[in-house]
Amino acid sequence: MNTLPFDLLGGRVGDTQLTADEIKRYARHLIMPEVAMEGQSRLKASKVLCIGAGGLGSPLTLYLAAAGVGTIGLVDFDVVDISNLQRQIIHATPDVGRPKIDSAEEKLKALNPDLAVVRYEFPINSENALDIFAGYDVIVDGTDNFPTRYLVNDACVLLGKPNVYGSIFRFDGQASVFFPPHGPCYRCLYPEPPPPDLVPNCAEGGVLGILPGVIGVIQATETVKLILGTGRTLIGRLLLYDALDMSFREMKVRKNPKCPICGPEPSIKSLIDYQEFCGIRGNETAPEVNLGAGESISPLELKELIENGSRPFVLDVRNPEEISICRIAGSTVIPLPELPNRLGELDPSIPMVVHCKSGVRSAKAISLLKSAGFTRLSNLTGGILAWIKDVEPSLPSY
Repeated sequence: MNTLPFDLLGGRVGDTQLTADEIKRYARHLIMPEVAMEGQSRLKASKVLCIGAGGLGSPLTLYLAAAGVGTIGLVDFDVVDISNLQRQIIHATPDVGRPKIDSAEEKLKALNPDLAVVRYEFPINSENALDIFAGYDVIVDGTDNFPTRYLVNDACVLLGKPNVYGSIFRFDGQASVFFPPHGPCYRCLYPEPPPPDLVPNCAEGGVLGILPGVIGVIQATETVKLILGTGRTLIGRLLLYDALDMSFREMKVRKNPKCPICGPEPSIKSLIDYQEFCGIRGNETAPEVNLGAGESISPLELKELIENGSRPFVLDVRNPEEISICRIAGSTVIPLPELPNRLGELDPSIPMVVHCKSGVRSAKAISLLKSAGFTRLSNLTGGILAWIKDVEPSLPSY
């Protein structure tokens, strides 16, 4: 059956038999020559590690469970938030507040009671990744941050595991399979991470709720093909999806002969500190703002200034779509992309509090304002989300 130049499962398949109920369940697979009894037995014998039970993890784990993958490892330590439900279809409204790993396991076991779910309700890191990954045939990356992507890549390369990659942002998605020595790794495509304040995440920039369904299903498809050992995979290819234009494009990805981990003379021979490598300190989704003493202000401190009559100038650098959801009364709105061309509208002599959703874009704005000669600047700690939580809970959060 195998048409790929590797066998991920080794000799485990021969001892895996399908029960009568499983033959009924997978009947539509069994009559396909590319799957048949042997292929379904391979799926049953396989072990897949899915990192993340969110937007990408939802469709890919559901379809892997339905396809008959025998063991799914789930890595997730987050809880279900109501804002997740627009795209994370494995969770439902009654799950809000529950650990995602509980909600996901419940849905997967309801879909396929024969599935074995192994739970990892903690972050993967340089200390535990190799031990966790070693027990799986395929690693599927459903994360949304660069430190984990580089960690997943490096652990997969060191262990010789295929890394099924996907990413999403707004209307755009990417998918590929990184699997040295059969093809390039993630570092061959992206040798260095972008600056931590350059690329907004989905919480800051948004994502079409349907988009992770498309990319997650592509990841699930590639995973099944790798297990079956059939078809042409995305090894050496990067698939680019534009949902707004409804178009797919493909880029060839070649092995980098100077790649520091999969090249012929690797300089990376063990896992490193990926937070430091990506220039991130603290929370990955809201990097620590490097401001001097007295250059940050809490929502309660701002509230006190307003009540005392010494209200500072409040600059909101969010996008117009966000302003329509909620706003601090009396604030001045200049979206961050427009700020360089609108500095003349601001008075550098008066105190100014800058804010965005959570503090990332306002830090960029403060850096820009400082370079233009502004000095009396404060960043609203936690942005408008913290203001809503601590001061105006009647405002809608998002």
